[in-house]
Amino acid sequence: MDIVIRRAEPAEYAELGGITAQAYLGDGLLDFGESDTYLVELRDVAKRAATAEVLVAVRDGRVVGGVTFVPSGGPMADRAREGEAEIRMLAVAAEARRTGAGEALVRACVERARATDGCVRLVLSTQSAMRGVHRIYERLGFTRTPDRDWNPVPHLDDLVLLTYELTL
Repeated sequence: MDIVIRRAEPAEYAELGGITAQAYLGDGLLDFGESDTYLVELRDVAKRAATAEVLVAVRDGRVVGGVTFVPSGGPMADRAREGEAEIRMLAVAAEARRTGAGEALVRACVERARATDGCVRLVLSTQSAMRGVHRIYERLGFTRTPDRDWNPVPHLDDLVLLTYELTL
């Protein structure tokens, strides 16, 4: 069955929060594992949905992934500047990887960015270990922007997020 991308419904927030947290934990992306304070942010889909657009990937009637699309700044933006939209917290459940869900979520963000008045670029941050998703970004035309790489936790010298952009 096909993957459907749509806005997350409030009844799905807890499920998507769990998928997102588990994806980051399962991939070893959190320096402090289960005690990492970023888990609170990953699980809090309601907070994201209040200030950005949270999308889900649904396959066979089940939520299998999600992403936060930030159309124009606001509290959910990390790297977006004037005229830029941003992708945040892309996650797909382990059992649904390699089904096209991640790419479908990114494509949906690209479409939304193109439909946003005044938006000329879509940006995102990613960890170097997320090689699979880097291939998706590059296949869709995103390019690396090393001059925008950054460290969200300055006291952790080894945590540098890589940045990508897509000119629309």
